[in-house]
Amino acid sequence: MAAKQQTTREWWEDRRLHFDLFISDAVLLEASGGDPDAAKRRLEVLDGIPVLNPLSEADEIVMALIDRLSLPTRALADAAHIAICIVHGIDYLLTWNCTHIANATFQPIIHDLCDDFGFFGTCNLHS
Repeated sequence: MAAKQQTTREWWEDRRLHFDLFISDAVLLEASGGDPDAAKRRLEVLDGIPVLNPLSEADEIVMALIDRLSLPTRALADAAHIAICIVHGIDYLLTWNCTHIANATFQPIIHDLCDDFGFFGTCNLHS
Protein backbone atom coordinates (compact mmCIF):
# COMPACT_ATOMS: atom_id res chain seq x y z
CA MET A 1 0.00 0.00 0.00
CA ALA A 2 2.83 2.42 0.84
CA ALA A 3 4.40 1.79 -2.57
CA LYS A 4 1.09 2.55 -4.33
CA GLN A 5 0.71 5.73 -2.31
CA GLN A 6 4.25 6.85 -3.22
CA THR A 7 3.72 6.06 -6.91
CA THR A 8 0.44 7.97 -6.83
CA ARG A 9 2.07 11.02 -5.25
CA GLU A 10 4.86 10.95 -7.84
CA TRP A 11 2.33 10.70 -10.71
CA TRP A 12 0.35 13.67 -9.39
CA GLU A 13 3.51 15.72 -8.90
CA ASP A 14 5.28 14.90 -12.18
CA ARG A 15 3.26 13.02 -14.80
CA ARG A 16 -0.10 14.80 -14.53
CA LEU A 17 1.33 17.76 -16.40
CA HIS A 18 1.56 15.61 -19.54
CA PHE A 19 -2.19 14.96 -19.71
CA ASP A 20 -5.47 16.83 -19.95
CA LEU A 21 -7.25 15.66 -16.80
CA PHE A 22 -10.97 15.15 -16.32
CA ILE A 23 -13.02 13.72 -13.50
CA SER A 24 -16.64 12.73 -13.06
CA ASP A 25 -19.22 13.07 -10.32
CA ALA A 26 -18.42 9.42 -9.48
CA VAL A 27 -14.81 10.41 -8.77
CA LEU A 28 -15.93 13.29 -6.55
CA LEU A 29 -18.30 11.02 -4.66
CA GLU A 30 -15.58 8.45 -4.00
CA ALA A 31 -13.01 11.09 -3.08
CA SER A 32 -15.35 12.66 -0.53
CA GLY A 33 -15.87 9.40 1.38
CA GLY A 34 -13.99 8.01 4.32
CA ASP A 35 -11.89 9.94 6.81
CA PRO A 36 -12.94 13.62 6.65
CA ASP A 37 -9.36 14.94 6.75
CA ALA A 38 -8.21 12.57 4.00
CA ALA A 39 -11.32 13.37 1.96
CA LYS A 40 -10.58 17.08 2.25
CA ARG A 41 -7.03 16.54 0.95
CA ARG A 42 -8.28 14.40 -1.94
CA LEU A 43 -10.88 17.00 -2.93
CA GLU A 44 -8.26 19.77 -2.78
CA VAL A 45 -6.12 17.82 -5.29
CA LEU A 46 -9.14 17.43 -7.59
CA ASP A 47 -10.17 21.08 -7.33
CA GLY A 48 -9.99 22.81 -10.68
CA ILE A 49 -10.07 19.62 -12.78
CA PRO A 50 -13.00 19.79 -15.24
CA VAL A 51 -15.94 17.54 -14.39
CA LEU A 52 -17.41 15.55 -17.29
CA ASN A 53 -21.13 16.02 -17.84
CA PRO A 54 -23.22 12.92 -17.25
CA LEU A 55 -24.58 11.55 -20.52
CA SER A 56 -27.61 9.26 -20.80
CA GLU A 57 -25.68 6.81 -23.01
CA ALA A 58 -23.44 6.03 -20.04
CA ASP A 59 -26.35 4.56 -18.05
CA GLU A 60 -27.04 1.94 -20.72
CA ILE A 61 -23.35 1.12 -20.98
CA VAL A 62 -23.10 0.70 -17.20
CA MET A 63 -25.84 -1.93 -17.25
CA ALA A 64 -24.26 -3.67 -20.24
CA LEU A 65 -20.87 -3.71 -18.48
CA ILE A 66 -22.40 -5.20 -15.34
CA ASP A 67 -24.04 -7.90 -17.47
CA ARG A 68 -21.23 -8.73 -19.92
CA LEU A 69 -18.40 -8.60 -17.39
CA SER A 70 -20.49 -10.43 -14.77
CA LEU A 71 -19.72 -7.70 -12.27
CA PRO A 72 -21.33 -7.78 -8.84
CA THR A 73 -23.76 -4.98 -8.12
CA ARG A 74 -21.23 -3.48 -5.68
CA ALA A 75 -19.11 -2.72 -8.78
CA LEU A 76 -21.69 -0.30 -10.17
CA ALA A 77 -19.36 2.68 -9.54
CA ASP A 78 -16.52 0.86 -11.33
CA ALA A 79 -18.74 0.28 -14.36
CA ALA A 80 -19.76 3.96 -14.21
CA HIS A 81 -16.12 5.07 -14.37
CA ILE A 82 -15.58 2.97 -17.50
CA ALA A 83 -18.86 4.05 -19.14
CA ILE A 84 -18.23 7.75 -18.55
CA CYS A 85 -14.81 7.42 -20.19
CA ILE A 86 -16.33 5.59 -23.16
CA VAL A 87 -19.05 8.13 -23.90
CA HIS A 88 -16.64 11.06 -23.53
CA GLY A 89 -13.88 9.47 -25.64
CA ILE A 90 -11.38 9.47 -22.78
CA ASP A 91 -8.20 7.55 -23.65
CA TYR A 92 -6.88 6.76 -20.17
CA LEU A 93 -8.54 5.92 -16.89
CA LEU A 94 -6.16 6.29 -13.96
CA THR A 95 -6.88 3.60 -11.36
CA TRP A 96 -5.39 1.07 -8.98
CA ASN A 97 -8.55 -1.06 -9.35
CA CYS A 98 -7.24 -4.16 -11.14
CA THR A 99 -10.27 -6.23 -10.22
CA HIS A 100 -12.99 -4.44 -12.17
CA ILE A 101 -11.37 -1.59 -14.12
CA ALA A 102 -7.74 -2.32 -15.07
CA ASN A 103 -8.47 -5.97 -15.77
CA ALA A 104 -6.79 -7.11 -19.00
CA THR A 105 -9.28 -9.92 -19.55
CA PHE A 106 -12.09 -7.34 -19.68
CA GLN A 107 -10.52 -5.25 -22.46
CA PRO A 108 -11.79 -7.31 -25.44
CA ILE A 109 -15.29 -7.36 -23.95
CA ILE A 110 -15.21 -3.60 -23.38
CA HIS A 111 -14.05 -3.03 -26.98
CA ASP A 112 -16.88 -5.22 -28.31
CA LEU A 113 -19.34 -3.33 -26.14
CA CYS A 114 -18.05 -0.03 -27.54
CA ASP A 115 -18.67 -1.31 -31.07
CA ASP A 116 -22.16 -2.48 -30.12
CA PHE A 117 -23.00 1.00 -28.78
CA GLY A 118 -21.63 2.77 -31.85
CA PHE A 119 -18.33 3.96 -30.41
CA PHE A 120 -16.33 2.41 -33.27
CA GLY A 121 -12.65 3.24 -33.10
CA THR A 122 -13.16 5.66 -30.23
CA CYS A 123 -12.94 3.16 -27.42
CA ASN A 124 -9.23 3.14 -26.72
CA LEU A 125 -9.53 3.14 -22.95
CA HIS A 126 -6.30 2.24 -21.16
CA SER A 127 -6.21 1.72 -17.43
